[in-house]
Amino acid sequence: MKTITLAGVALAAIAAPAFAQDAAPVADDADAGTIVVTGSRSRNARTVADSPVPIDVISPVELKATGRVGLKEVLGNIIPSLTMPALGGGGTSASVRPISIRGLSGDYLLVLVNGKRRHTTSLINNLSRVSGGSTPVDIDLIPTNAVGRIEVLRDGAAAQYGSDAISGVINIILDNAPSGGEFSSTAGQLYEKGGKLLQQQISYGTPLGDGGFVRAAIEAKYHDRADSSAEPVPLIFPLVNGQPDPREGSVDHLIAGGYGRSNRDKIVNSSLNAELPLGEATLYSFSTLSYRNIDDKRGSYFPSPTGFGGQANVQGFNSLPQIYPSGFQARRRIWEWDYQSALGVKGDLGSWAYDLSTSYGRDNVKLGAQGTLNPSIGPSSKTSFFMGRQIQTLWVNNADLSREFDIGFAEPLELAVGVEHRWEKFQNKAGEPDSYRDGGYVIPRDGTAFGTAYGGRAPSPGLVSFTGTSPADANSLTRNNYAAYVDLSTNVTKAWFVGIAGRFEHYDDSAGDTVSGKISTRLEIAPGLAIRGGVNTGFRAPSLAQTGFSTTQNTTTVIGTTRTSTTAKFLPVNSVAALALGAKPLKPEKSLNYTLGFTFERGPARLTVDAYQIDVDDRIVKTEFLGTSANGGSAVAAILRANGVANVDSAQFFTNALDTRTRGIDVVGEYVLRTASLGDFRLSAAFSYNKTKITDVIANPAQLASLNVTLFGRQAQRDLVVATPRTKTVLSSNWTSGRWHALGRLTRYGSYIESSNVASGDRQFGAKWVTDLDVGYDVSDHVTLSAGANNLFDVYPQREGLIAADGSGAYGNFAPFGLSGGFYYGRVTVRI
Repeated sequence: MKTITLAGVALAAIAAPAFAQDAAPVADDADAGTIVVTGSRSRNARTVADSPVPIDVISPVELKATGRVGLKEVLGNIIPSLTMPALGGGGTSASVRPISIRGLSGDYLLVLVNGKRRHTTSLINNLSRVSGGSTPVDIDLIPTNAVGRIEVLRDGAAAQYGSDAISGVINIILDNAPSGGEFSSTAGQLYEKGGKLLQQQISYGTPLGDGGFVRAAIEAKYHDRADSSAEPVPLIFPLVNGQPDPREGSVDHLIAGGYGRSNRDKIVNSSLNAELPLGEATLYSFSTLSYRNIDDKRGSYFPSPTGFGGQANVQGFNSLPQIYPSGFQARRRIWEWDYQSALGVKGDLGSWAYDLSTSYGRDNVKLGAQGTLNPSIGPSSKTSFFMGRQIQTLWVNNADLSREFDIGFAEPLELAVGVEHRWEKFQNKAGEPDSYRDGGYVIPRDGTAFGTAYGGRAPSPGLVSFTGTSPADANSLTRNNYAAYVDLSTNVTKAWFVGIAGRFEHYDDSAGDTVSGKISTRLEIAPGLAIRGGVNTGFRAPSLAQTGFSTTQNTTTVIGTTRTSTTAKFLPVNSVAALALGAKPLKPEKSLNYTLGFTFERGPARLTVDAYQIDVDDRIVKTEFLGTSANGGSAVAAILRANGVANVDSAQFFTNALDTRTRGIDVVGEYVLRTASLGDFRLSAAFSYNKTKITDVIANPAQLASLNVTLFGRQAQRDLVVATPRTKTVLSSNWTSGRWHALGRLTRYGSYIESSNVASGDRQFGAKWVTDLDVGYDVSDHVTLSAGANNLFDVYPQREGLIAADGSGAYGNFAPFGLSGGFYYGRVTVRI
């Protein structure tokens, strides 16, 4: 037996099978007996099957049996309603991929570690089209070999856990095995496009005191970038007397190096999990510490006005031939330290169980650029820069109490109450001056081809492809949150469960006060057959990054069919310039969730079906670029200049712009089959469908009412509702026979649309089936050899004829299974 604790309630949990191999023997109950702790503060043990809310348990077997690295990719492969685009957009979104769950961004998913709130990333997805503007928890910075299991609550739970728990909760429960260790080494690469992977993992636990333990885990990963999936362009240089330039044969024509897996990642994740009983109380602590080093290809540039095989290159004057005679491939650099540490004490005091805890977490990111330049400085510009630093800090203090009252129902009434204090801080620190300043250089008319084309023009200030943070964009924000909750639950009869929860929160910034409530119920109408459902309200407070983020970026905007180089400003929503354009202080997003379903369990079979509706009001989104010639033009520019923002072409900001409704259904079925000759099979099928529609869009603010301005345009609206697949089906089989074991998974990703500002530019990508296979053999009780493939049959997204001028775009950008094809790997595991 092992004890799992959440909010002061110690639950005796049925231990997961001891792993004598990578794939554990198939259990007769298909994990139906596994005790779940997420979504309930009751002392009464509840399983997946008898939980009043839909919840899934993901075991270490499923986490290990893959060549994928990072919990995002692993969970995206397992959880039907969770998807990630191959390329969410530019900026840090290309390096730290955003996620979408139940059609909503990762911001609406609360992440817990051992039942305690996890801090969010400091890297805002400001340039991402999918989940744009989100700042979710980055679960890739938790070592996968430290995980005991993951519980996924597919229902709103803001009344129990607070902000962000609108689409669900992921509770990552760290391994608490008191003894034993494991070493694992994985190596692999893509079939044709490189992307080499080397991953080393080691974990070890030892008893501590009388009944305690301490367990440590560390993983180190090197994952190289893939070769580009773009098409080579025919010409880099302009024609010479009507013929290709002789230099064409000595340069790389595969220009879009960032099309596909563009990162080279070096990551070290570690964790420590410990408990120590002391009389009637138990001390506990857990920590994670991570370092990540990213080198990301991002943006390609040419020295000529007719690069890309003769198509106009509007940014050619930003690629100075004195530094980059044949153009360049810019690279974004990220150096990141991330940690969380929690300390607590739990026990019983009279009839009350208590849990007192404090947790502190920080994500500290240094941003840099290499292989680029600041063309406004001229030929003396250097090529490597410090762009700035972003830091997100969260300090959480909890006091939780629970007890039982016998009031005559079939089971005692469970009462849980608690208070919480959160302090958080977001910092956006300035980079070095050369990363943002205007050096004043003017391209001379020197008789060269470059001087003839661009002489007399002043290149854009700041870096090409990236944006260094200037002192004007730097910011630091803090806030406090105070919360109190009450949670009541009981079985009125043996067959009928009812739960009620309420929560009040106060923020000392524009988020103000919020109240959330939840009612859930489950009624067993026949042995093994039950209906369940609930109603809950929720909220998501605007992140500090959304309130205070600011940047000035050089970008290329497509106006009609014309590509135009522009300088755009992202304004803090409370700034004078943003307020002059009609911005208002951000307020919390509010949700109303309904869920209704049934569960059926008989022998080795289990089926759950849950339908849901999630209404979210006042969703926070980015406005369009205001001030372009097609969107406000000189009138907006005049407003910006009058309010201290000069030398920019357009601006945008966050706003509570729209209301949405998401409807969907989740179906999960499992069956355990034992045979005498073929071994044992655990078969599962999961299906997710969701559809989001926009129910209301705010009118233009009074400041813009008289201007020809679109606040939230066609492409942005459609990216919310059609950019991710509405359906996803996951079929899997876990097989064991003697020393052999295998996990096969077949996933169908539904169709999706990459939209444009005009309907004729939309691109629909059809559904695809992707196969994963992991096969292992136990050489002994201590050694297992495994091999497998992700995307076994080398499936690519549907190929479209439209290809961008740099050779990219044939497969679109949003494919949830990537743009680089199949990946094969081998793994050796040693246990002690």
